[in-house]
Amino acid sequence: MNPNGDVNISIENQIATIEFYHPSSNALPGTVLRKLAETIESAGKNEDVNVIVLKSGGDRAFCAGASFDELISITDYPTGKNFFMGFAIVINAMRKCPKFIICRVQGKAVGGGVGLLSAADYTLATKYSSVKLSELALGIGPFVVGPAVERKIGTSAFAQMSIDYDWYDSEWAKNRGFYANIYDSIEELDTAVHAFATKMASNSPEAMKDLKEVTWAGTEHWDTLLESRAEISGRLVLSDFTKNYIKQFKESK
Repeated sequence: MNPNGDVNISIENQIATIEFYHPSSNALPGTVLRKLAETIESAGKNEDVNVIVLKSGGDRAFCAGASFDELISITDYPTGKNFFMGFAIVINAMRKCPKFIICRVQGKAVGGGVGLLSAADYTLATKYSSVKLSELALGIGPFVVGPAVERKIGTSAFAQMSIDYDWYDSEWAKNRGFYANIYDSIEELDTAVHAFATKMASNSPEAMKDLKEVTWAGTEHWDTLLESRAEISGRLVLSDFTKNYIKQFKESK
């Protein structure tokens, strides 16, 4: 296993399964974010693919969000903006992909991980899949992932998560629209994901493409919107508040 994380893809029966992983609870450094975006774009263009399943490695956390090791190493604005643009690039790749993306969430999701499952077209999870937007605690705020989260669960619930950055359990997440369904175990989740992906793969690719365009209507400006949000985060990540928070967090581990 690559200690820096990686992204892999497999294709079978017109289903592309894209898996990202990182040894730190599937955190997302810039290299993984950009490879993930490239892999999604490639699968979207592949005529042998009718539907995409997005998942992460392991049987615990779905995604720990931004890599703290990379965040604390940022010392200038261009580097900060570039890092947060990684999340913007992935979300926009998912939005523009002509294939439906089914997200398989086996455990907790934080920050950028919540952004990923929000940008999917259909998400299934286990009962252990709590969600959290912890960015404000870092002195940043969920700016880049915000549009995807707000589109998925509405402005009120997004504001609640952003301001009260505590854990919200899977039942809360399902009731707000993050998850289409939740399951008691990973085994049950995988059975459901496979069955649903197989069902979707049998549909007309042209009809699914047109339907996806309809469901994402009104987001055509997200290329510029998410870049402007990355600029906000790129500026805030340079603050002493953020540096001190991350340092204290890492020392407590």
